[in-house]
Amino acid sequence: MRWDAQALNPAPGEHDPDGSGKGGSGSAAGAPAAVPLLPLAGLVRSVSTPEFAGVTFHEVTAKSVLNKVAAGSRMPFEWTVNPYRGCSHACVYCFARKSHTYLDFDAGLDFDSQVVVKINAADVLRKELAKPSWGRQHVALGTNTDPYQRAEGRYRLMPGIIGALADSGTPLSILTKGTLLARDIPLLKHAASQVPVGIGISLAMTDEQLSEAIEPGTPGPRARLKLISRLRDAGLPCGVMAMPILPWLSDSDEALDSLFGSLAAAGATGVTAGALYLKPGTREWFMQWIAARHPELAGRYRRLYGTGSYASKEYRAWLAGRVRYFKARHGFAGSHGFSHRDVDDPRGEEAAYPEGSLPPAGAGAAASAQASQPTLF
Repeated sequence: MRWDAQALNPAPGEHDPDGSGKGGSGSAAGAPAAVPLLPLAGLVRSVSTPEFAGVTFHEVTAKSVLNKVAAGSRMPFEWTVNPYRGCSHACVYCFARKSHTYLDFDAGLDFDSQVVVKINAADVLRKELAKPSWGRQHVALGTNTDPYQRAEGRYRLMPGIIGALADSGTPLSILTKGTLLARDIPLLKHAASQVPVGIGISLAMTDEQLSEAIEPGTPGPRARLKLISRLRDAGLPCGVMAMPILPWLSDSDEALDSLFGSLAAAGATGVTAGALYLKPGTREWFMQWIAARHPELAGRYRRLYGTGSYASKEYRAWLAGRVRYFKARHGFAGSHGFSHRDVDDPRGEEAAYPEGSLPPAGAGAAASAQASQPTLF
């Protein structure tokens, strides 16, 4: 069934000859065209299709896509691009759920099923990068929602974004669970010949059944391990964010040994691990899931996390020790041992990106200096 035939509210003139909004071929299955669910800025249309059952895509035109990281953040980058808001990966534990409430969606089911797509992201980014004021600092992709979620197969926003960054001399990094990234390996290899590139894969468990239950829209662990190997075979770096480690679900010696052994076999260039983080918006959704799927653990989770976002200091110290042991066992001893590098300051996790997932330090300045050199004839 054609994608265009499933527009819920087509723009005037698109499958709507008289501009009335009453549909024609633009209405889903002959039903009246729906009004937009929310007053989203720049909304062009909302799209639903059987190919993505239960998910609605809200196509918007963005005025800007380069986001400045808030002052005081401990993130190891200053700029981000997020072509999608919301994520059909539907990870129960996703830390970004709260951000969907800024659009008047909820942090639970809406986050999984109401996905905002910045359809002009690449064009807007090229214009922003062409400004004389742009300093070619490192730009991180995938810091909020996944740029390689399933919709990327339809919208193909990432090739244009990667090309715009590389052509402008801007270092870039990508963090994803999406094996669709394999489509862009040739493009990433070309970009890496122009600018420093970092690639990170998020993978924190090898248990396929647990993965299917708690991150149901993602490619399974085996598929992501194959992606890591493909990236390394292509000569690209690939760090792994082994987060979140789930108390009593994926923190056993057997689970950790399997995880770090599999990552080593796949060729990961570095690994950072960390315990589940339950910020507001995520906490409520996750606790509902635990109560429904693992009621025997609900009380233990409440006690472990108390009223905060982080597991207790004692648990984090214990997990850090187990992570260090299994990383050393599988040859990762030289990389960051644990995301909470100082258990007294759990926010330290924000700066602990594994080797390979970020461009080399100083890459932005080097790229900027190189780009500013005059061309000699």
